[in-house]
Amino acid sequence: MTNKNTFTLVNPETGNLAFKLFSFEDISSFDHIQRLNYYSLIWIQKGNGKVKVDFSEYDFTENQLLAFAPYQPFMLTTNEETNGIVIHFHPDFFCIHKHHQEVACNGVLFNNIYEPPYVTIDEMTKTTFNMILEQIKTEMQNPALAQYELLISYLKIILITASRLKKEQLSVVSETAENTAPFILQNLKNYIELHFKTKHSPSDYADLLNITPKALAKIAKTHFNKTLTNLIAERIIIEAKRELYLTNKAVKEIAFELGYDDEHYFSRFFKNNADVSPQIYRETVGFARAMG
Repeated sequence: MTNKNTFTLVNPETGNLAFKLFSFEDISSFDHIQRLNYYSLIWIQKGNGKVKVDFSEYDFTENQLLAFAPYQPFMLTTNEETNGIVIHFHPDFFCIHKHHQEVACNGVLFNNIYEPPYVTIDEMTKTTFNMILEQIKTEMQNPALAQYELLISYLKIILITASRLKKEQLSVVSETAENTAPFILQNLKNYIELHFKTKHSPSDYADLLNITPKALAKIAKTHFNKTLTNLIAERIIIEAKRELYLTNKAVKEIAFELGYDDEHYFSRFFKNNADVSPQIYRETVGFARAMG
């Protein structure tokens, strides 16, 4: 589908999508499970509905920016007219792992297993985004010298602006939630970050926190909208994806570093969660080795 509202850039070396900007008038593109091999930003400009992502479901409203990492399963459902703007970009075009220091959106906008996958766009940000999107459209209609670099600069502005906004919004939420959310939640997050490579079962974390597995399961489900098993699995998969993308380590080596002695068991676990094998992930999402 090509129309005046769709702008696409293809990587000439691979023939894969590098960058795409388009507007949508309904959610038919997203009303079934998506597993895309690139990053997606979906700015809902009008409409409300639900977004299913990984193992959870959340409500979305207008003026929210949804953010999904490669192969992160998601779908949108709504009963009303919904429209907005989408940006897709492939890690070969811009890798958030490699540019973490400059952009710092990894773990905030993307791959944040503890928070909903969106940020609410305020009026000031709306103005910034509209201005940047117009610049992108102009640039993509008249390709000139250093087009990639300019588009990446525009993309960075969007990612940095959205990440800062989300951080602000999360700090306000955590201040108001401090009295209600058990202290145990922060400890659980810290323990998962410290031990996810060696401790894979919910009971391991219950032991660390001196709480019964049942009580911990209930707290995790209430506050993170997903089971503790899923939370741990998501953290392991994010690390596996990062290693597959950023290194040339064999799958067996990555599996071993993540606490799996059996490469085949690990590959099955990865495929169950990412819907593709580790090898296919590396082939389709790209591989940073070539970029030095």
